[in-house]
Amino acid sequence: MDYVLLQHYWWFIISLLGALLVFLLFVQGGQTLLYTIGKNDIEKTMIINSLGRKWEFTYTTLVVFGGAFFASFPLFYSTSFGGAYWVWMAILICFVIQAVAYEFRMKKGNLLGQRGYEIFLLINGFGGLLLLGTAVGTFFTGSEFLVDKNNITNIGMPIISRWMNPALGLEAVLNPRNLLLGISVFFLARSIASLYFMNNIDDATIFGRAKKQVLVNTILFLVFFLPFLVWTLLANGFAVNPLTHEVYMEPYKYALNYIQVPVLGILLLCGVVLYLFGTAKSAFSKHYTKGIWFSGIGATLVVLSLFLNLGYNNTCFYPSTYNLQSSLTIFNSSSSKVTLEVMSYVSLLVPFVLAYIFYTWRAMDKQPITEKEMETPTEHKY
Repeated sequence: MDYVLLQHYWWFIISLLGALLVFLLFVQGGQTLLYTIGKNDIEKTMIINSLGRKWEFTYTTLVVFGGAFFASFPLFYSTSFGGAYWVWMAILICFVIQAVAYEFRMKKGNLLGQRGYEIFLLINGFGGLLLLGTAVGTFFTGSEFLVDKNNITNIGMPIISRWMNPALGLEAVLNPRNLLLGISVFFLARSIASLYFMNNIDDATIFGRAKKQVLVNTILFLVFFLPFLVWTLLANGFAVNPLTHEVYMEPYKYALNYIQVPVLGILLLCGVVLYLFGTAKSAFSKHYTKGIWFSGIGATLVVLSLFLNLGYNNTCFYPSTYNLQSSLTIFNSSSSKVTLEVMSYVSLLVPFVLAYIFYTWRAMDKQPITEKEMETPTEHKY
């Protein structure tokens, strides 16, 4: 395969994994609704066990996303994960305490009691969603870093990338456009989580509360996401000249990408329609439980279009505001052709992994969670 084609192929794989991760963040969104939808111990236990059967999907996808980024675009990995240290450490801590919470919440004699581990779940939900969304926002707004590949010959300190802001990534939360995306991800995850509860839990009270939350969180998602999208489409974008490799600011770059690469615009439009159909049908129908599949697929397509917009059509997917020429593209940050070729064969296993996820998801959801099941003593309870 041609090297350029391999680079485009692997950016598609990264974008797909990122889109699937955003869909699976409904687990974190559901955790933030724990005390909104669950009003007593049995209702909270039903909610946590519903999410507990899926949290490993999110965790695994996050790890695979990071691993695939490291293998295919290592310069991004070293620049962002090594430079924006504090924001990624905060995200990591949020996800570690989530795993601890699900593991020990129902253990006899646990150190913190059920309430303590439920607080861990809330921290993971609120913190994980806002931080991840804000971090991804820097793909559009840029970060302060410097890349000098010649520095690899420096025997004393062979560091290619340096972060030029002492906040080491936490400065991203001060950018209003980043915050808009972070808050958008937060409400998106809550709306999909509400749809998931309607589909996964057989309880009239929880169904009614979740149905209300679908409408509330969908409206709030649109209130924050639409300004982010319009702002981004109207803003100057980070473009790269394919002949000279010079990075420059181009007016309406991200809007032009949707026009010049029509498939990206089609993905965005289809995603928005599917998402709104799923949420509207669930919010206004008497007893509709399949909305998560329409809205989940729709959200995945929207995020996929945004990620592809960042990497395709000569666009910098990780721009530097400190030094424009340090901005990262799929061309200057990728692994070697041999590495991408070998990994491409491995990527052929992805459909089988997705099939396994579908199979296990369906097996776990054959019977909706009920109050009776949660009252039955068992070791397999979160």
